[in-house]
Amino acid sequence: MPNRPSAARPSLFFEQALLPDGWARNVRITIAAGRIATLETNAAPAPEDERHGCALPGLPNLHSHAFQRGMAGLAETRGPTGDSFWTWRDVMYRFVARMTPDDVQAIAALAYIEMLESGFTRVGEFHYLHHDRDGERFANPAEMSGAIIAAAAESGIGLTLLPVFYAYAGFGAQPPRPDQARFIHDIDSYARLLSSATDLAAATLPDAIVGVAPHSLRAVSPEQLGLLNGMAKDRPIHIHIAEQTGEVEACLAWSGQRPVAWLLDHAEVDPRWCLVHATHMIGAEATAMARSGAVAGLCPITEANLGDGIFPAAPFLAAGGRYGLGSDSNVMIDATEEMRLLEYGQRLSHRGRNLLANDAGRSTGGDIYAAALAGGAQALGVTTGLAVGLPADLVSLDLGHPSLAGRSGNGLIDGLVFAAGRAGVDCVWRHGTKLVSGGRHRARATIIARYRRVLETLCG
Repeated sequence: MPNRPSAARPSLFFEQALLPDGWARNVRITIAAGRIATLETNAAPAPEDERHGCALPGLPNLHSHAFQRGMAGLAETRGPTGDSFWTWRDVMYRFVARMTPDDVQAIAALAYIEMLESGFTRVGEFHYLHHDRDGERFANPAEMSGAIIAAAAESGIGLTLLPVFYAYAGFGAQPPRPDQARFIHDIDSYARLLSSATDLAAATLPDAIVGVAPHSLRAVSPEQLGLLNGMAKDRPIHIHIAEQTGEVEACLAWSGQRPVAWLLDHAEVDPRWCLVHATHMIGAEATAMARSGAVAGLCPITEANLGDGIFPAAPFLAAGGRYGLGSDSNVMIDATEEMRLLEYGQRLSHRGRNLLANDAGRSTGGDIYAAALAGGAQALGVTTGLAVGLPADLVSLDLGHPSLAGRSGNGLIDGLVFAAGRAGVDCVWRHGTKLVSGGRHRARATIIARYRRVLETLCG
């Protein structure tokens, strides 16, 4: 039974831990005000320390639509014609049409505790459900954003809120569809939303960040995209792009360019930007995107579930590209599965192995973990890692799991990603608070009970 830390200044001892400059042994960490106050290596444990075998920095989840957790598995019945992202979207629109702010909070809270249980400690919530069920505006423009903020507070996860600007149904400023009414803003109303959401997040959460998110090139005009870029200033900017071949074809018909090429030519894309999916790029686009410094937001589980395609990693990484990982539709929430499927997609595409390891002799799991940590942190506007002064966002592994037996260093990450999966996660601390023990969030029972009541109504 681990010793319990003092309430005033929690202290943790790990036999090994992944630090910014590599693995270290016998690491002792103390926490104050949610941050790492001291960190010693080659230390001896103190009597008050809570002792564990291995610590990793918590991962950022750079792309989530939390409310879609409620429809996981509901779009798996074959339709009369070829099923695709677009037929899935119709199911999603029908599901979302009935949701209240309380429903959103209940579903998001479950998604967020599942993220924490799998090792994600911060989420980028790409939130486009803004208005009431009839499309009418709430008196408080951040009413729906408030539900997301409340769910983050309830679960304890770190939040980078990305309120989405959505104006049109398709390229060339096509009028929005009736079933998109809950998403739609003009620039002035979006500015009010952004201001209200920023104030609410700052008042509610210890280290929240609020960014800007044009939904996609098909949902904003070029003029609006420029205004949003200016509105963002130094905030993160996220956009869906080149997710489906149909989108690429529509963009070519509208502009004569592919989506990523058009964006890079017409917007000031820089390291503030996260280009979510970017699945359908040709080599020149991948190279140009990498050189912009933008992060590729990859969501392998969702991209597989929707039949989107496989990211062109080889030319992007060869040009120095950065990437992070997201759970997107939340059909399955598992940080280890996102990493595993990212590598396996490349293996299936290229008929090779260990394709995302950086060089000969490198650990594939270790290199994916490091890339997801750095790219996700950049995309969400934070600094991550186990270092003095940074938020105490840590994950401990269950070294009793058979797939972690006899491993150390990056061998533990390989065992976690390719064998143990989320069952290898033991405890998770977020902003210094221990939220997950034995792989289970402390509020799991209460949150699941409420979620079940909401889903029985929504699916009834």
